[in-house]
Amino acid sequence: HVQLVESGGGSVQAGGSLRLSCAASGYTYSSYCMGWFRQVPGFGREAVAALDSDGIADYAGFVQGRFTISKDNAKNTLYLQMNNLKTEDTAMYFCAADLVTWDTCFRSAPGPSGRFGYDYWGQGTQVTVS
Repeated sequence: HVQLVESGGGSVQAGGSLRLSCAASGYTYSSYCMGWFRQVPGFGREAVAALDSDGIADYAGFVQGRFTISKDNAKNTLYLQMNNLKTEDTAMYFCAADLVTWDTCFRSAPGPSGRFGYDYWGQGTQVTVS
């Protein structure tokens, strides 16, 4: 039973930083994608960053070097370090996992299911930048 649990969201002033965490459990696959997505109410979900099982990261253009995705394999935890936050970064942030895949991990198109090809999703953590 795969579970993803996000934490670390909160309220911060513009220019500040937050680190989101996503504790993963229930899988031991060797080839996978992990990603961070965000959604503002009334708008579609968008991809923020992705990390493959080789540690290769990719980011959305709006990140502009401000965010870093990483994973602690010993803790099976995915992170998103967000620096120089802007008001437009306000959103619910979700982590997701696509297990047993050899596809490109960063996917900007949500696809018919709206899930970007990712099988498992966390419940989200709110980030508010003012």
